[in-house]
Amino acid sequence: MNSLGIDLGEGDAGFVLGEGPVGILLIHGLTGTPTELRQVAKGLAKAGNCTVYVPTLAGHCGDNSDLQATGWLDWYEGVRKTFVQVKQRHAQVFVGGLSMGAVMSMYVAAEHPGQVAGLLMYSTTLKYDGWSIHKLAFLTPLLMKIPFGVHICRFEEKPPYGIKNERLRAIVERQMKEGESSEAGLLTMEGITVRELHRMNAVVKKRMPEVKVPALVLHSIEDDITSRWNADYVERHLGGPVTKILLDNCYHMITVDLQYRRVIELSAEFVEQHARIRGERVSQGQRASAAEAVFQGEAASHAGAGLQAEPAAHAEPVFQGEAASHAGSVFQAEPAAYAEPVFQAEPAPRGERACPSLTLHASR
Repeated sequence: MNSLGIDLGEGDAGFVLGEGPVGILLIHGLTGTPTELRQVAKGLAKAGNCTVYVPTLAGHCGDNSDLQATGWLDWYEGVRKTFVQVKQRHAQVFVGGLSMGAVMSMYVAAEHPGQVAGLLMYSTTLKYDGWSIHKLAFLTPLLMKIPFGVHICRFEEKPPYGIKNERLRAIVERQMKEGESSEAGLLTMEGITVRELHRMNAVVKKRMPEVKVPALVLHSIEDDITSRWNADYVERHLGGPVTKILLDNCYHMITVDLQYRRVIELSAEFVEQHARIRGERVSQGQRASAAEAVFQGEAASHAGAGLQAEPAAHAEPVFQGEAASHAGSVFQAEPAAYAEPVFQAEPAPRGERACPSLTLHASR
């Protein structure tokens, strides 16, 4: 529970950014952390018309035993509590998420008809079918049905970890290998957790026609974890109007990868279009400013290093230092000329999972 009285899950990884009249609830992915949504949250908050809430899902930001002790209904229950509290503070609330979080956002909308203003869906994961996934991955659901099948299957993250940006990938890999789960998520995932994802996806697929709210569906055509089939499926089966936009220079983790600014820009435009805000709407200039100077102005007193401006000679901004803790990860302004954020420290990735005779790329 934070100072606003909002339940953000266990631990201190969850956060709230902004002070605008429109509420936005963003849900991180399976084995992921709120950190993977911080850049987008900052960009949306900077647009000035919204407050962004990013909770920690039950069982996450700990170790595998914590995650295995929970199921998808536990993950949802935490999100539901946060949504109810956010709804009490805001007349309009958008819900969205990354990967599995995008799937859960549809379930929130289905469970609360008429209460969700719109959906922000990033790299929706209904099945693992990206280019890095093993050709036999489709057999995983069958393995899960075999007695003790979930206990003999273990999935391990391997490159490219859903990240095309090589320097950021290096940082994430190092953090995962060093056990910094609150920052980079878990390096491994047990079969029992994947089974929970399959169960949730089956339920949500049946409920999708009930969801009548507008949805923004962003997906990369280069997604290494989940192909564009997932976005196409949402477009065909969701009950409300869908705006589907395909990105072309990033992998699965679109909220932190090379086109994260584009994700912010498109999300801000979508919220502006569908939010009924008294007074003047956010201008296009404000949206551009939010996307270009996403991380400007966080206090230097925070513990940890931030995304700092590099000399113009560099082709891209560099993350100096390392995110020692979630609260200490400070992203600051980058030169507008840079095309993407990159993290400097020690190179490192995010992605594949392995089963006894099967290797899968992880989905966040």
